[in-house]
Amino acid sequence: MQRAGPPSNRRDFVVTAVSAAAATALPASLARSTEGEAVRPFRVDIPEEQLTDLRRRIAATRWPDRETVDDPSQGIQLAKLKPLVAYWGTSYDWRRAEAKLNAQPQFVTRINGLDIHFIHVRSRHPRALPLIMTHGWPGSVFELLKTVGPLTDPTAHGGRGEDAFDLILPSMPGYGFSGKPTEIGWGPDRIARTWAELMKRLGYTRYVAQGGDWGSPVSSAMARLAPPGLLGIHINLPAVVPPEVTAALARGESAPAGLTEQERETFNVLSAAAKMGDRSYAAMMGTRPQTIGYAITDSPAGLAAWMLGHPGFSHWTYSSTDPEKSPDEVLDDITLYWLTNSATSAARLYWEYGGRSVTGVAAERTHEIALPVAITVFPRETYRAPETWARRAYRNLIYFNEVEKGGHFAAWEQPDLFSAELRAAFRPLRGPI
Repeated sequence: MQRAGPPSNRRDFVVTAVSAAAATALPASLARSTEGEAVRPFRVDIPEEQLTDLRRRIAATRWPDRETVDDPSQGIQLAKLKPLVAYWGTSYDWRRAEAKLNAQPQFVTRINGLDIHFIHVRSRHPRALPLIMTHGWPGSVFELLKTVGPLTDPTAHGGRGEDAFDLILPSMPGYGFSGKPTEIGWGPDRIARTWAELMKRLGYTRYVAQGGDWGSPVSSAMARLAPPGLLGIHINLPAVVPPEVTAALARGESAPAGLTEQERETFNVLSAAAKMGDRSYAAMMGTRPQTIGYAITDSPAGLAAWMLGHPGFSHWTYSSTDPEKSPDEVLDDITLYWLTNSATSAARLYWEYGGRSVTGVAAERTHEIALPVAITVFPRETYRAPETWARRAYRNLIYFNEVEKGGHFAAWEQPDLFSAELRAAFRPLRGPI
């Protein structure tokens, strides 16, 4: 057995070494990196004692008093959290989640001094377009797994073979099974450069990138840096709020004059969200991630409460009354954070970003982006960009579409619709691969 990273960086977990035959079956482009670093097959095998410890800690939870209001304005409500945590400690099965990951081809490679974990699924269709997708917070590669089939094998999901993708799903630095930065500087630009090196290391000379939540600033940084081979990007949380609107929101003022009806409605939604503290989690992690980390690293219930405080995460992932919203999916994600001890290292990305929100109110220097950009707006997104603002921000906007279903974690919520959007968005960029 080989350990995936130093024990001081995470709770102990084990990577099962694959056989020599499986390793030699890897494509030549995966055998050795341009920096002389191997691309190593990866398999998750969490020791049972770690799961036993998790259940013990859950059973020993010391609960706070009930909130003094009848709404979530003070945070995640006790009546919603307690049943979820009780299920987590008694009935939830991590091994099913582990099997989901191990059903995919997983690898680790060292880039810029850090181990990067990624899923790499090659399509059976010829001329598949390579696509690197970036997850967000409090998500992980789990949020993207449902798109693997529709994107790599579109003919089995109502699409055309010529719209297939080779799919690369990395875990961001500090997240999941990727290594944890021990120095500052791991913001979206450095992650973007790391992703460009990863695609080069995999032998791809033409590819596209996609992201929502944190994947949006990372993909935007890739487009701004324009590494060789990147053809364009698709984002589903674009940073397109005009500077005068951002300034008015920051000062708590009314909407600037001259806005259209849709723009004014968007302004009002952003203003109300700011007053309600919907993004207070971003402010805390952007200024004091270490302080937050002491609580969410030591208490499973605290970690669950903190992650469910994200409005886009809690609105769809779990319901005690809706059988369509099983707790298992949200617990897969929360348990991944717990077992890899990555809650604090993930939170530091907000600090690296300067405490700015990633929900559209901080521009990503979009005027510097010349590569093609595609955007899909989902109706339950925390910020719904008007097309007028998107076209003002991106000079080479090749695709803009508002769909009827889905929210902040669109790939998780509506994988077929999300995949259809990517096929349509990137169709103009296809060519000989």
